[in-house]
Amino acid sequence: MTGEAMQPPDGIEVAAVTDWLAARMDALRPPLRFTKLTGGHSNFTYRVDDEAGNAFVLRRPPLGELLPSAHDMGREFRVISGLWPTAVPVAQPLAFCEDPAVTGAPFYCMSLIDGRALYLREDVDDYVPEARRHELAMSFVDVLAELHALDPDEVGLGGLGKKEDYVARQLHRWQTSWLASKTDERPLADVVHDVLVDRIPAQERARVVHGDYGLHNCCSARQGFIAAVVDWEISTLGDPLADLAYALNSWCDADDPDPLRVDAPTRAPGFPAKAELLRRYAERTGRDVSGIAFYESFNHWKTFCILQGVYARYLHGQKSTEGVDLENLTARRDRALAMAAAGVGVS
Repeated sequence: MTGEAMQPPDGIEVAAVTDWLAARMDALRPPLRFTKLTGGHSNFTYRVDDEAGNAFVLRRPPLGELLPSAHDMGREFRVISGLWPTAVPVAQPLAFCEDPAVTGAPFYCMSLIDGRALYLREDVDDYVPEARRHELAMSFVDVLAELHALDPDEVGLGGLGKKEDYVARQLHRWQTSWLASKTDERPLADVVHDVLVDRIPAQERARVVHGDYGLHNCCSARQGFIAAVVDWEISTLGDPLADLAYALNSWCDADDPDPLRVDAPTRAPGFPAKAELLRRYAERTGRDVSGIAFYESFNHWKTFCILQGVYARYLHGQKSTEGVDLENLTARRDRALAMAAAGVGVS
């Protein structure tokens, strides 16, 4: 994440937050300085520094009225608290405030990680030496394997979500979204949905799934390892192979003549192909990954539904289109559907 100092900080009642934290963090030495960080998605994410040189991170939801299940700070704090003692690298949980009277919404604090989220190829060029990129890729897949090795019940996360029928529930949810947001008829979308429903593999025991695992949601260390996984707000319990396939779908090979994103971080020299990541995951977990194509197709179809929902909100004036490349958005949407269809052999 990168930061830009700003005063006053959005969504932060400085005096009230300072008093609340000082009552719970003995080493804290006010006054506090809040620096807004980019890369925290829609949640506000701040670096907090005190007079003694202590630094940590504070996260709170965006301003305005929120859906009850959206931007769940308690959920994020619960997940990193469960994972902190394990081999999955996360920031250390420090404090959680569930009282919205303090600063308008619940918030939590966690340790500051020495690392950087990688969104673009230029981020990699600036930060990770080429000689360390293969090592970073192996750490990336090893961390996912460690996450999927955990028994949710043993780390206090057994109640994070329903354990059964993850893919079936996701298909139902996103089909409902597609039907509610469609702006033209796309028979192929419905055909792909029906084929996926008919081919759902048997699910193994549920594991914690991140839901948006990629280098953009990891703090990568310059030395070539994942220092922490962040942004756990949509994590739940589910099928680990679906989580793996999501990560693979976003991994653009450097030599791909027609990549999903020409500026993807993994297009930088030194990163291995996704096929090597798949082999590594299978070796580390012992899982049969021969059916991964189904899960890749499922994730492409889900991406189509998500992008269609975003496009519909722009089209109906629910979101400003200023600075938005709608042509690129619809191209990504259409390609996701085409890849989903190709993955299950329909056209």
